[in-house]
Amino acid sequence: MSLYRNSAWFLKGVTEFTRNAFLSASKRFVEKDLEVSVAGRSFMITGANSGIGKATAMAIAKRGGTIHMVCRNKDKAEEARADIVKETGNKEVYVHILDLSETKKVWEFAEGFKRKYKSLNVLINNAGAIMSQRDLNAEGLEKSFATNVLGVYILTKSLIPLLEKSVDPRVITVSSGGMLVQKLRTGNLQSERGRYDGTMVYAQHKRQQVVMTEQLAKTHTNIHFSVMHPGWVDTPAVANAMPDFHQSMKDSLRTPEQGADTVVWLSVSEAAVKNPSGRFYQDRKMVSTHLPLAWTHSSPLEEQKLMSVLEDLAKTFQSH
Repeated sequence: MSLYRNSAWFLKGVTEFTRNAFLSASKRFVEKDLEVSVAGRSFMITGANSGIGKATAMAIAKRGGTIHMVCRNKDKAEEARADIVKETGNKEVYVHILDLSETKKVWEFAEGFKRKYKSLNVLINNAGAIMSQRDLNAEGLEKSFATNVLGVYILTKSLIPLLEKSVDPRVITVSSGGMLVQKLRTGNLQSERGRYDGTMVYAQHKRQQVVMTEQLAKTHTNIHFSVMHPGWVDTPAVANAMPDFHQSMKDSLRTPEQGADTVVWLSVSEAAVKNPSGRFYQDRKMVSTHLPLAWTHSSPLEEQKLMSVLEDLAKTFQSH
């Protein structure tokens, strides 16, 4: 990462990603956008037991939506479900246990979900992982890539037939502003070469999610795809993965509810789907996926290569 990119990103973060920046941006929000009932619509949210995922589930449950919480830890998921039901009075909240780093199980889960449920209106890809060191899953894939990229791809692609059968289908992926410092690189997807820097690997994966969203929007035109940056948010994941950043910025970090605001807006508002599919959002508005003069644009060939690699990998885990 260049010094320029690093500096430009931090300056942008201080002015746009903080709690105060959210409060400033929220002055232009249209309140009635979220004054909706989504009763009868179903929402799948990965990583829904804490942080942005739980705040999203809570906000949608308050509006009557059926919630499918996809979580790794059963105890934490059940505890979060109890909180959501108690606070919202909505009992249509279901827990599904899945570790997105276990690639074959992601496909098996999606196939099982399609057999059991007749519709899914909204998929929210929120779960993510920042690893402190390179580690492999049971299939021999680098764990953070398996979780952040391949798992998201397989879950989304497998659920597309169900989404397409449902009314007003949407897919929202929670990315990160960290991707702004990364240019798409498909030559080292498993992080096998060079020193492993978990934060930069995560940022690269978030760039890959943006590209994935843009490409899926082109091929599945009857689903509204979007990808978003929640800002700098005070969540357990941030505290654990980036303790120094969390400590130095904690008074400026957004609440999980503030971080979830745009996810909820993209999930339930009529205004969101009036915008083109495949775009990147921050504080309820479409924004650029690149910093000025940062040279992070990728070629169509490189973007197609990413999708081809993901499709080939996905096929190897599908049983027939």
